[in-house]
Amino acid sequence: MIGLLCFILAVLASPFKSKTRLEAENAALRHQLIVLRRKVKGRAHLTNNDRWFFILMYRWFPSILEVLVIIRPETLVHWHRAGFRRYWRWKSRSQGGRPQIETDLRALIRRMSVENPLWGAPRIHGELLKLGFEVAQSSVAKYMVKRRGPPSQEWRTFLRNHAPDIAAMDLLVIPTIGFDLLYAFVIVRLDRRELVWINVTTNPTAEWIARQITEAFPWDDAPQYLIRDRDRIYGAVVTRRLRAMGIRRILRSYACYYNDVRTHRSLDKDAPVSRPVQRTGIISSHPILGGLHHHYVRV
Repeated sequence: MIGLLCFILAVLASPFKSKTRLEAENAALRHQLIVLRRKVKGRAHLTNNDRWFFILMYRWFPSILEVLVIIRPETLVHWHRAGFRRYWRWKSRSQGGRPQIETDLRALIRRMSVENPLWGAPRIHGELLKLGFEVAQSSVAKYMVKRRGPPSQEWRTFLRNHAPDIAAMDLLVIPTIGFDLLYAFVIVRLDRRELVWINVTTNPTAEWIARQITEAFPWDDAPQYLIRDRDRIYGAVVTRRLRAMGIRRILRSYACYYNDVRTHRSLDKDAPVSRPVQRTGIISSHPILGGLHHHYVRV
C-alpha cells in the first residue's frame, strides 16, 4: 500500500520536473538495468566505469539519489568524496620544486647570520649576490639562524651598543638676581648619566667651548660621539677640536661603509657606489664598525 502511494505521488509530481532532470534519472535507471543484466550470482558487480558514471551523474544531477536501487545513496556520496580527494591530491602533487642549495652556501648563510646579528634576509641576500651566488631571498631566510626580535637595527639598539661612547653637551642660560645672564656649559655621559663637566661664563665663545671640551676629556678618553644642538656658538674651532680628538672617526667610517659596502633594497641589492659582482676566489670577511657589521670579499 505504501509503495503504491509512493508511485502515485511520483506520477503526480513528474510533470513538474524539468526535462533535463528526468533525462538524468532515466539514464541512471537504464544504467542500473545494464549492471543488473551483467549479474551472475549474488550481488551486482560494479566496475570502475560504472562508479565513474554514477559519480558524474550525481555531480551534475544530485536528484538521481532518488532513483538509485542497486547501490545506497550514502555509498555514492562516499565514492564522490573519495574521488574528489584523490583528484586534489594529484593536482597538488610535488613538481620537483627548486633544487636544494649547496652545503657550503648554507654554511655561509649561517655564518653571515651569526657574525651580523643585526642583518636580516634582505641584507644577507644582497651580500650573496655581490659574491656571485644566484639564490632566492626565501632560501636565505630558510637557512639563516633564527632569532627573536627584529633583524634590522633600531635606534634603541644603537644606543645600547654605543651608550658608553656617547656624550652630550649643552649651553644653558641662567639669569642672576641682578638681571645679568650667565652661560652654563654642561657635558653628560649617556651610559651612566654622569655629569663629567660643568663651567660658567658671561661671554661664551667657540674658543672657550673648545677649551672646555679638552679639559673635560683627556686625549685618551674622548667619547666617540658628542651630541649637541645647532647653536651657532659651536663654530669651526669646536669642529676642529672634535676632529683632532677623534670623536668623528666612527661616523666617517660608517659613512664609508654606507656608501661603498652596504647593499640597499631600493637599489636592487647594490651599494650607492656600485659594487662589482665577484664570482671567483675564496670568500674572506673582516669586521668593521666595531664588529657590528662585516665586509665580505673574494680574494
